[in-house]
Amino acid sequence: MSGAGEDFDLHFMARALQLAQGAQAAGEVPVGAVVVKDGRIVAEGANQPIGTHDPTAHAEIVALRAAAQALGSYRLLDTTLYVTLEPCPMCAGAMVHARVKRLVFATTDLRAGAAGTVFNIVQHPALNHRLECVGGVLAEPCRELLRNFFLVRR
Repeated sequence: MSGAGEDFDLHFMARALQLAQGAQAAGEVPVGAVVVKDGRIVAEGANQPIGTHDPTAHAEIVALRAAAQALGSYRLLDTTLYVTLEPCPMCAGAMVHARVKRLVFATTDLRAGAAGTVFNIVQHPALNHRLECVGGVLAEPCRELLRNFFLVRR
């Protein structure tokens, strides 16, 4: 798939949603992420901090690590990261350091969102890199997945 635009974003966010569903099936908070470069997925990630006993194993970090390995560089220039939940400060900071070009997320995180909801790390003027940012892509199915996950756990 090549090009850009709404259809492009929907296509890759749908894959991130599938990864989130897989995370939920594994007992993790349902968040999925994909890294795209030149119109193709170069890496994927799903939340796995519970199963790996690793507080940094958020979907975005898993995907960023895999992308760096796949591309042979920790600088992920000209990439887009798609994620089903607005990134937390840790993940947003990692995206800035990796020089991800664009972030597309589905639903906002009212408690820890760092792409404009609580913080805006991905576009902070004091940092040496800022990401293009689009929110709300497939927001409702991603929000419902998270809502249902937490309803069952409470």
